[in-house]
Parts: sequence; C-alpha cells; structure tokens
Amino acid sequence: MVIRPAVAEDHAAIDAVVAAAFAQREEAELVSALRADGDALLELVAEEDGAVVGHILFSPLGTDNGRKLAALAPLSVQPGRQKDGLGTALMQEGHRRLAAMGTEAVIVLGHPAYYPRVGYSAALAKTVAAPFAGPHFMALELVPGALAEFVSITYAKAFGL
Repeated sequence: MVIRPAVAEDHAAIDAVVAAAFAQREEAELVSALRADGDALLELVAEEDGAVVGHILFSPLGTDNGRKLAALAPLSVQPGRQKDGLGTALMQEGHRRLAAMGTEAVIVLGHPAYYPRVGYSAALAKTVAAPFAGPHFMALELVPGALAEFVSITYAKAFGL
C-alpha cells in the first residue's frame, strides 16, 4: 500500500470510496465542495494495486488567535478494508505532512473510541469554541501547547455551519 497526495485523476475513485464507506453521498459531496472552494488543505489517498482503497481530507480552520489549525473530515476506507489499519496510516501520514506545513493542531468530529488511538482527545478540545462539543469533538496538537489557550474556530464554507 502507498499513501500519496490525491490527484485529479483520483476524484471518481475517491467519490466511490467515500460514498461506500459512509453508505450515503453526503460526505462525498462535502469532499467535492471543499475541493471546489479551494479548501482542501491536504488530501491523501491509500492506493493498493492501482486502486484507491482509502482517503483523508484536511481543510483549514479560521481562528481568532492566529493559530494554524485544520479540520479532519472525512476519513474513508473502502468497506472490506476497514479495520486493516488503513485509516490509522492515513491519519499518521496526514499529521506528519500537516506538521511539516506548519499546522499546529487538528480538530475532528468523530467516533470517541476510534480517534484517540492516534492521540485525539475530547479533553484537549475543551479550549476550542466551535459549533460542536462533547465526546465526539476532539483535538490533536501537532505542536505542544498549541491549544493551551482558548481559541474560536470557523469551519470552511462547505460544512454549512
């Protein structure tokens, strides 16, 4: 398996993987809208034997304190390949690349039993003012202390918030 940046030729395969992973079109439409708006900060695919089997997209978050934050949404793995570590590998590579780009922290709204395996924490997100809260709203610092101070965030337009 290879994890690499997504290219335009991958879009149809990505659309199929995202729609299949979520068993609906809403997340695939979000990916298309983020791209169309220029809000795909980092988009990676997991490719195996020439086929896209996983996808992750990070978009920039607006902040009121100048911190560089990103939103992880969505993370998708082809059904039948889920629970094989592809999602974890995509997140880890994404975090590495985001850190190299100067991103200080990542925010996700997701399953509270899944995302903590790579370091996301609901407790860490308590300093983040957003349209979400609770155990599904989590954060991961790529730079230690990046979320030590209160920050208000704004999601990309495609999220409709």
